[in-house]
Amino acid sequence: MRVAAVTGVVVAVAVLAGCGGGSSSNGVAAKTPAEILAAAKSAATQASAVHIAGSIQEGTTPLTLDLHLVAAKGGKGHMSESGVGFDIVRVGDKAYIRGSEAFYKQFGGASAAQLLKGKWLVGSATSGKFAALTPLTDLQAFFTGALGGHHTLTKGAETTVNGQKAIALKDGANGGTLYIATTGTPYPIELVSPGNGKQGKVTFDQWNTTVTITAPKGAIDISKLSG
Repeated sequence: MRVAAVTGVVVAVAVLAGCGGGSSSNGVAAKTPAEILAAAKSAATQASAVHIAGSIQEGTTPLTLDLHLVAAKGGKGHMSESGVGFDIVRVGDKAYIRGSEAFYKQFGGASAAQLLKGKWLVGSATSGKFAALTPLTDLQAFFTGALGGHHTLTKGAETTVNGQKAIALKDGANGGTLYIATTGTPYPIELVSPGNGKQGKVTFDQWNTTVTITAPKGAIDISKLSG
């Protein structure tokens, strides 16, 4: 399972992958590790919406994320690095960022923090400073990337994760463990990364729930800012 880290001028975040469930056995526990992962990836990329939440330690840097993604629409939520956080909304080809005071100080100094306090910035989600955020707020791109890179996988024991029956897939190279639902739709449930300088856990839930994403009003075009 790949741990994806994205660092831009105004954002540094890391992502893992994980969550889902159902009521009747879906048969994935009997499949090979590659088949289980393929089933989870197919289920995740065909979902209409999902909630992603968790944290990871990249070296000495703690990173957290709490996002709602909607297929073919965008995403919204909050991310932070070393306690420096920002809200994010992406609708179509526009990305909106509202940073904390500490975030804006890091972005442009004390004067920028005063000027931008409580305000949203808007920029292109496909080019420029916010472009790196697009895969994080695109449901299909997120799961295609997060579940697309791995080393040799082994199947672990069946267990219960977050109240859901699951099968574990372990990546022999980086020690990460991905839990996939064995009842209902085989959604990823949780990914735990225990070592190699990357520690943390991210879970996925609220699959296919209705989520409204709207562009914030009064956002400042980042291209109009100097510096």
